[in-house]
Amino acid sequence: VAKAQGAGMLLALLGWISSCVTTFVPLWKNLNLDLNEMEVWNMGLWQVCITQEEGVVECQAHGSFLALPPELRISRLLMCLSNGLGLLGCLLAALGLEGWRTCEDKPGRKRRLLLGGGVTLGMAGITTLVPVSWVAYNTVLDFWDETVPDIVPRWEFGEATFLGWFAGAFLAAGGLLLACSTRSTKTATPLAPGCYQAPAAPGRAEGHHLHPRNADLVI
Repeated sequence: VAKAQGAGMLLALLGWISSCVTTFVPLWKNLNLDLNEMEVWNMGLWQVCITQEEGVVECQAHGSFLALPPELRISRLLMCLSNGLGLLGCLLAALGLEGWRTCEDKPGRKRRLLLGGGVTLGMAGITTLVPVSWVAYNTVLDFWDETVPDIVPRWEFGEATFLGWFAGAFLAAGGLLLACSTRSTKTATPLAPGCYQAPAAPGRAEGHHLHPRNADLVI
């Protein structure tokens, strides 16, 4: 059980960190200009960057939130929601781990915290996979759009797209492991500190040893 919980927390933390990086890096889409190969355009949810051959990077934030395409607007909201859910899920699951001393006298509460953390992390994984997959789907549609002339450059997948897929998978897998580990803790719940059996009283022990002597007197 402890190994499953440790693996689940490790995957959840990796997924949450990767999701935060995916949210803010401007690498969701890449654009290589055939007319000017010395420049590479990168687009993210918050800004557009131009990388020149000399290594100079110039970034400019998106002008208006309402002017963005629908997939980018909704992706912003979903990715921010995913980051919040991932942080909340990690905190809840950490309080429910067996290694922590919190709520040791209340194993039922620890199981509920662990289960709640696993479910929250699963929701964070879904809210990460949806926007990343949506942006990738629209990128594929625009790339193979036959109505656009071949001369016009086309956006392609960026590094953040693949990182977002890994982040969503890690969050979902970590939440699933943590939620499933609550079944094992039901069958192997440690006793509370106040539930140990008290030792026998001295008087009863002495009476037990004196019982054979009384039997000899009767005989």
